[in-house]
Amino acid sequence: MDSSKEIVTERTGSILDVSFNRPTKKNALTSSMYTTLAGLLDEADKDDGVRVVLVHGAGDSFTAGNDLQDFVKNPPGTSDSPQERLIGALVVFDKPLVAAVHGVAIGSGTTMLPHFDFVYAGEGAKFQMPFVNLALVPEFAARVRAAEAKEAFAAFFEKRRPDFTKVKDPAA
Repeated sequence: MDSSKEIVTERTGSILDVSFNRPTKKNALTSSMYTTLAGLLDEADKDDGVRVVLVHGAGDSFTAGNDLQDFVKNPPGTSDSPQERLIGALVVFDKPLVAAVHGVAIGSGTTMLPHFDFVYAGEGAKFQMPFVNLALVPEFAARVRAAEAKEAFAAFFEKRRPDFTKVKDPAA
């Protein structure tokens, strides 16, 4: 395990442990970290030896979301941006994906979580979407996943199967 990397991985049996590793920056995500995580998920999805991926942050935080200095230097383009690449990898990932959240999960650190199969929030974990205060919609398709969750809960309480074909993007 090379602790000088922005993302550190360790394989133990069939578990791929992925750690955001910028603790002095609250694990703020750079464009290269988005690209690296997308690549790791793509590889893990194809590797029959990996049965589950665990994602967490080093130090006292899960992730503070975008590293704003890096974001200004490398703004996402209209397509094939590092952020879009990660969204795509999360959406098609076909194995159990687990997040262990402690400390802060801000911005994309919160909105990526609906794409996980299980999210463990430690005592004192804090979730924040600062773009909501600016009247901006959440990224990472969080609004669509929230609509899917609403349908799933309704189906559960109505004792029926969820019908995700009727779920529309609320922003559309």
